[in-house]
Amino acid sequence: MEKKERWEVQENEWNIVEVIQKLWNKRKFIIKVTLVGLLFGMLIALWSKKEYTAHCIIVPQLGEKGNTGNLGSLAVVAGIHLGGMGSTELLSPKIYPKILFSVPFQKELMYDSLSFDDYEHPVSIIDFYTHEDYQTSSFVETLWNYTLGVPAMLIKAIRKEESESVSKNSVDTLIHTLSEKEYRCMRVLQNTINLNVNEKEGILTLSAKMPEAIAAAQLVAVIQQMLQRYVTEFKIEKAQVKLQFIEERYEDAKKSFENKQKELAAFRDANRNVASAIAKTVEERLSNEYAVALSVYSELAKQREQAGIQVKEDTPIFTIVEPVTVPLERSKPKRTFILLAFTCLGGLVGIGLVFLMPYVAEISGNLYLKTIWKREMEE
Repeated sequence: MEKKERWEVQENEWNIVEVIQKLWNKRKFIIKVTLVGLLFGMLIALWSKKEYTAHCIIVPQLGEKGNTGNLGSLAVVAGIHLGGMGSTELLSPKIYPKILFSVPFQKELMYDSLSFDDYEHPVSIIDFYTHEDYQTSSFVETLWNYTLGVPAMLIKAIRKEESESVSKNSVDTLIHTLSEKEYRCMRVLQNTINLNVNEKEGILTLSAKMPEAIAAAQLVAVIQQMLQRYVTEFKIEKAQVKLQFIEERYEDAKKSFENKQKELAAFRDANRNVASAIAKTVEERLSNEYAVALSVYSELAKQREQAGIQVKEDTPIFTIVEPVTVPLERSKPKRTFILLAFTCLGGLVGIGLVFLMPYVAEISGNLYLKTIWKREMEE
């Protein structure tokens, strides 16, 4: 048993020695393939598109549920009872990415303009990503488009015709429609911008990447302002509707009160020296109507103040912990990493070919492969 194990160990040692010897004999071939991989990596590293990433850190602050804070205290001092007004519900941070990547948000964003060093005038985002005057393909993209990307281009052309026919037939204003350019721009934006939500710490990290540093910073700034506006509108919508309704009723009550006030004053001036029972009855009726109008007007005035306070309480506050700054270093391409990756890949391919080429040449029976491999072996 011990002899068998010793024999297996010796056999494994001989196999490893043979592998190492084979690789050493073919070291020139492996070096050539490695250099080819290095050269290919250099081409990709030099001709890949530059990319800069800008970001900002936001902390949304909302009033605590069931607490109206300082505004509530001031309201009490002013004689206004808020009652159940302190029921502000917190907006979950999970909603922010859904708002950011919604169709209305994306459609508004893509028509905003950014400044680029290569162009004298600001360019809209949708034109930058879809118009042919602003499109520049990298070496990798060009190689892909004219090789493996040909079927995808044909499918894309067919889908373009279908999308145009659908958009022409869509007439319902309640349904959002996207043109082919808008759809392409939206797909690019979804890969360009990112919103990372840290629910535990309540921190939002907004980032965007663009071919130029200033454009990346501008895009983050635009998104940050739009997101704050959308979230604010979304959060105070209910309180805003209530405030608008109360203001309308308040204006009606104010007009009614002023009319009753003028009517009572006019009657008193006209019947100043009259002591008839009919005059007193009419004056009493007008006084009662005036008192009711005053009561309704005063109550709606209080509710109007309450609704205004509620809108202020519901309005979220965004604290910018780290403002948007223009990035100084590009985020892509990482040329050192690309060179190392393709060099290692070339070395692995060379090692793999050392073991596979003899079998491929033998199985295929290809004299050309056998001749090349024989020549490499002689070298």
